[in-house]
Amino acid sequence: MNFVPYAIPLFVLAIIIEMTYGAMKGRNTYRLNDGAGSLFMGTISQARRFVVIGVGGYAYHLVTEYFSLSLMDSANWFTWVLAFVLYDLCYYWFHRISHERILFWASHVAHHQSEDYNLTTALRQTSTSFLISWIFYVPMYLLGVPAEVVVSVASLNLIYQFWVHSEHIPKLGWYEWAFVTASNHRVHHAQNDVYLDRNYGGVFILWDRLFGTFQEELDEEPCIYGIRGPLRSFNPITANIHIYADMMLDSWRTLRWQDKCRVWVARTGWRPADVALSDPREKNDLTEFEKYDPVISTGVYWYAFFQLFMVLLALNAVPAAGATYLTGVYQAVFIVITSVTTALWLQAQEPKSAMQWDALRIVFLLALAWVVALQGVLLLALILYCVTNAVGLALAYRAASRMVPAIQG
Repeated sequence: MNFVPYAIPLFVLAIIIEMTYGAMKGRNTYRLNDGAGSLFMGTISQARRFVVIGVGGYAYHLVTEYFSLSLMDSANWFTWVLAFVLYDLCYYWFHRISHERILFWASHVAHHQSEDYNLTTALRQTSTSFLISWIFYVPMYLLGVPAEVVVSVASLNLIYQFWVHSEHIPKLGWYEWAFVTASNHRVHHAQNDVYLDRNYGGVFILWDRLFGTFQEELDEEPCIYGIRGPLRSFNPITANIHIYADMMLDSWRTLRWQDKCRVWVARTGWRPADVALSDPREKNDLTEFEKYDPVISTGVYWYAFFQLFMVLLALNAVPAAGATYLTGVYQAVFIVITSVTTALWLQAQEPKSAMQWDALRIVFLLALAWVVALQGVLLLALILYCVTNAVGLALAYRAASRMVPAIQG
């Protein structure tokens, strides 16, 4: 079974505890814009299940049916221990290639864009990995590990990885030698030269020690989080597709046919020489690194928090109301476009433009509700939301408009 939904309340509680602890210690590691961006990414990743059925499930069925060894006994403890360890080994290689080859990095980059490092970063997940990630777990099915065991240990692996996304947890002595910890995972998220492409394990850091990719966190080299090619956006669509877009552009512009093809299989960071010369891309100067942190008003702050709360509510509460496939699609659309328009406010876009796009979103949501024949409690909830949103939008626009002269001055 998938244990992740049962862990969500604990995730929320842990985030609140970390925020409170950071405030008490005078070392807050949270910003609304970056944290909201991460949570929007996480909700969109989860909302995908309302619309898309993964190709991996069918592939696993075929492997189990025609190619695998006899299924192991799911009631035997050894099956679970073997599956837990084997899953993490498969994850190590998937995670490693996700950093070393650009096609895989295009999907995985979403998890690394946050320039903060806190528990919301753990929830910042890609929405495109389902297309190829399943390939790396085929060996488990070939060996006869039952599907229910694979799903269960996968969810346990993911839950374990949550707590290591924190700056407040110090090194843990002997535990660091065998297991992934906050310290050695901070290294993984850092963009410093010495830390790049290190520490890929999910639960066990032993794989990194074994295969030569381990790097200890150094006291003299504080971690600088984020990616070398700065995103400078909180838009979840941009975050999910910007590397794919860059690859397509490079492949189109380069003159050599070999390079047009190589773009899609090259190591991460490689670009055709002619395109790199004519269109160099900005990279962070870590000696003068500043986080992307647009100034927004308090009113916009609360408006963005309201939208984040509603998106999380839509993801977790609405499916419990017995939604059909069409209403599931509606919820996914609601989550995506609300996340996108909220990003406009978080990025301090010109208030009139942000308000127009947000107002258009409300009209679209009401029109789409009519198309999919939304009814009952879901329709009532939508109407109440739109009315409340309209009031909040007016207040956010007023607050943002007052902020503009102050920023310009």
